[in-house]
Amino acid sequence: MLEGMSIAATRPHSFRTTAIIIACALFMEQLDSTVLATALPTMARSFGVSPLHMSAALTAYLLGLAIFIPASGYFADRFGARRIFRLAILVFTAGSVLCGQCGSLLFLVGARFLQGMGGAMMVPVGRLVLLRTVARKDMVSAMSWFTVPALLGPVVGPPMGGFLVTYLSWRWIFYINVPIGILGIWLATLYIEDIKEEDPGRFDLPGFVLSCTSLSCLMYGLEMGSRGGGISLGTTLLVIGIGLAAGVAYLLHARGASHPILDFSMMRIPTFGISVIGGSLTRITAGALPFLLPMMMQLGFGMSAARSGLITFSTAAGSFLMKIAAPPILRRFGFRNALMWNSLISSAFLAACALFRPGWPVVLIYGVLLLGGFFQSLQFTALNTVAYADISQHRMSSATSFYSTFQQLMLSMGICVSSAILALAMALSGHASPRLSDFSAAFLAVTAISFVASPVSARLPRDAGRAMSGHADGEDAPLALET
Repeated sequence: MLEGMSIAATRPHSFRTTAIIIACALFMEQLDSTVLATALPTMARSFGVSPLHMSAALTAYLLGLAIFIPASGYFADRFGARRIFRLAILVFTAGSVLCGQCGSLLFLVGARFLQGMGGAMMVPVGRLVLLRTVARKDMVSAMSWFTVPALLGPVVGPPMGGFLVTYLSWRWIFYINVPIGILGIWLATLYIEDIKEEDPGRFDLPGFVLSCTSLSCLMYGLEMGSRGGGISLGTTLLVIGIGLAAGVAYLLHARGASHPILDFSMMRIPTFGISVIGGSLTRITAGALPFLLPMMMQLGFGMSAARSGLITFSTAAGSFLMKIAAPPILRRFGFRNALMWNSLISSAFLAACALFRPGWPVVLIYGVLLLGGFFQSLQFTALNTVAYADISQHRMSSATSFYSTFQQLMLSMGICVSSAILALAMALSGHASPRLSDFSAAFLAVTAISFVASPVSARLPRDAGRAMSGHADGEDAPLALET
């Protein structure tokens, strides 16, 4: 019997502790990425390079994620979830220290890749721990705690990065991860069980190589396309083409593999497949929002980085309110109805950002962002929970790796799509720098994509995730024990 069963039985309220520990690791990862974006111009001056070249520091992290996320589930099954989770935090923290010590761009790229290796293991393995130890009736509450940092980090990051760079040094944007990492390792040792599979099967090395090639080329190509930096269109298309070709080769390989590293057959499970597709559409908008909103506040409204950060922070406040409201909402309406209607509501509030103008009362902007953050966070909580409603125990690790891979790919896609639309709007209007009308076009385009998630969610079974939303009685076993 899995150790996760004893946890749920002997410590029924420990899921909050587990969720908070894992959420802190997710917060550290999200905070680091957004803080770095604020500090890049200052770091470029310190290294004596063009700010355009600093995009290599961002792509190095994405490459680390792309290579190691698919393997995270197997490593957790083979070596134990707690061991891998602690090792992931240690690697991420060590990479942070090296980033703070770097004296050149090349050194920074290597350190950021090391951070990406750690980040690729932290979130998928953390989600796997929740799925295997939390009772199904508590899963919505656990996922509420788990998903808040995903929205909080990108909002807190810009003002914190601006403060550290202005009043201390850009090196402190990496050093702040050290105490968080040490605390995370200590708490994981105390509260997270070392769950693992008795027979994880053979490691899919050919699939690993093909998936690494495909995902790294796709993410790198999308990053080049979104940031430019003097890279030719032909080079960008070549990299993306290699990624697509490797992806096709992987699909052909996976058909005959007994334990494929990314198991696409799970897409046939309605709750999982629909959650992946609907979540992908929603996450394009989620990836675009932290990119577009601070830039619009600073370039379009003329605000300082600190002031725009204080305004966008209201999105995080909405996420915290959702943490309390999500369980009763899903208990009352169920996953299908909640996702179908909430997708329209959250998209509408995010589309309202296209209407923001300097003459708007600040309190009204706060209100729109607060409600938008609430409904968007509710959407992610429901998606991240119902996706695993019908996943059996022996496929749980593969499911978390698969889901996390597409989650990261779609967030990166959001930046690429919003940046491309912003550039297109500028070109059509003849603007040398982005103006409010250009930002409005970008906001409306990306939120139009998330509107499509509503009809996709309508395809869920009416009773999808019934036990997880609190409808059923006696459903106290960990989710992963359901076959």
